[in-house]
Amino acid sequence: MGIPLTLITESVFSRCLSAVKDERVAASKVLTAGPVAAFNGDKKQFIDQLRDALYAAKVISYAQGYQMMRAAAKEYGWELNYGNIALMWRGGCIIRSRFLGNIKEAFDTNPELVNLLLDPYFAEKYRLARKV
Repeated sequence: MGIPLTLITESVFSRCLSAVKDERVAASKVLTAGPVAAFNGDKKQFIDQLRDALYAAKVISYAQGYQMMRAAAKEYGWELNYGNIALMWRGGCIIRSRFLGNIKEAFDTNPELVNLLLDPYFAEKYRLARKV
């Protein structure tokens, strides 16, 4: 479809690494983890920043997935209801993220939304996460 899907790409790379267990075991006997730096900062602030970064990464993953569905719908002539897809996932899938309701609202507000990060709600969340 010509859509960059870093999440799927990294998943495939991880699967490939998982397949070479003998090499990983051999490497673990030769390579060390290296020095571990002590954290001296504000622990609560750091945890909040990690939470924001994880949230942004999740939104980006969903945004990429929806871009893929939009490209496939265009290619194959599908008429997809993107908001209802989010509710379907929340209702019976392992993907039960709380913000699926926000995704539905974004597509209900703008059915032609080309990227979740362009929706005002998600754009604001992304801006907040970028302050990290």
